[in-house]
Amino acid sequence: MSQKVVIIGNGIAGVTAARHIRKFSDKEILIISAESEYFFSRTALMYIYMGHMKFEHTQPYENHFWKKNNIQLLQAFVANIEVNSKKLITQNGEEIAYDQLILATGSQTAFRGWEGENLNGVQGLVNKQDLELLEKNTQNIKKAVLIGGGLIGVELAEMLHTRKIDVTILIRESGFWGNVLPQQDAQFISRHIEKHGVEILEETELDKIIGDKNNQVNAILTKDGKEISCDFVGICTGVQPNIDFLKNSGIETNRGILVNKYLETNIKDVYAIGDCAEQKEHPTHRKSIEAVWYVGRMMGETLAQTICGNLTTYQPGHWYNSAKFFDIEYQTYGSVLANAEEDIGDFYWEDLKHEKAVHIQYAKADETFLGINTFGIRMRHEVIDEYLSRQMKLQEVISNLKKANFDKEFSRKYEKQIQAAFNEIYSKVT
Repeated sequence: MSQKVVIIGNGIAGVTAARHIRKFSDKEILIISAESEYFFSRTALMYIYMGHMKFEHTQPYENHFWKKNNIQLLQAFVANIEVNSKKLITQNGEEIAYDQLILATGSQTAFRGWEGENLNGVQGLVNKQDLELLEKNTQNIKKAVLIGGGLIGVELAEMLHTRKIDVTILIRESGFWGNVLPQQDAQFISRHIEKHGVEILEETELDKIIGDKNNQVNAILTKDGKEISCDFVGICTGVQPNIDFLKNSGIETNRGILVNKYLETNIKDVYAIGDCAEQKEHPTHRKSIEAVWYVGRMMGETLAQTICGNLTTYQPGHWYNSAKFFDIEYQTYGSVLANAEEDIGDFYWEDLKHEKAVHIQYAKADETFLGINTFGIRMRHEVIDEYLSRQMKLQEVISNLKKANFDKEFSRKYEKQIQAAFNEIYSKVT
């Protein structure tokens, strides 16, 4: 008799696991999601709001794909997991048995307990329901305040900006996303966002959110006593694993669902992948929870091997991520720390128009390449990954940036400028 694999969550992690389990086995597969009937690209939510595409355009697979591949779908909310009897109970009381359970429940907005955060017109932006609420909350408004920067903050700022809504962003650091980006990078991005007409209040923290008699937001108060009138408040202070429903399940959690190197939880035949998974052992310069699309995909592929009888450890390799800050593309490879130790060196280059930048970190002792941030210059993932694996030296990386460049054929290249700037700095150092 075929085993039944139940996956809670139909994001990139859960769906990748399902697809790869189907490649290697004839197991019965059921994906449960309360968010949407079909898998969609979460990163495309902003383009729906901006009018560039419709929701159905964000679905990578035709609706018939799931039936064709014998993957069952159920739109429901799982309220409880009974691990001893190996069954799930939905909010509607339906009981679903499983042989193996994969938790891929993703993230939710990380609210911080501010006074007024439950007012109407205050929200985050993580899932499809948040997008629908955003449509409702931003009808005919004029002023928005976003709390926190980061990738969600810049996406939301751009979305609101396209509807001619005045946007102010509050950030605690002295540059945008300054808890992740080094100071020069963070200030580079701050200047770029402000060029688009978005106000950034640096080193500013929220004290409370103020509402009117109808429980509708109408202002915020900062910790330094500044009151800003607004019709909408976006909470962009990060995300946290969506695991509230696991409280009495017996499945071990911390900030996320704790897993070992095989992505197993403390309960036999229960696994966790994607944003909700917290690795007990993780590589240096990698976080225990990584809410990133490609991490979810890699975890899904890895776990499918184990589910199908080939016990496989999760090996994330070198860190990578990419995003957009309005019209500047950002890529990061390896380790580029916001607050580097004294034994780590920095090379930073910015073009004269302040539209392109490169930041490289390296070990001072032997000049081993550690990581790179690029802004407005695209790199080939496989090439930079090779440079990191080879532990290439700084000078060789600089000399070989052209090989890594992935910009369009006739776009302007900047390697000569970068090399010249490096030569000037390096000659002074040596």
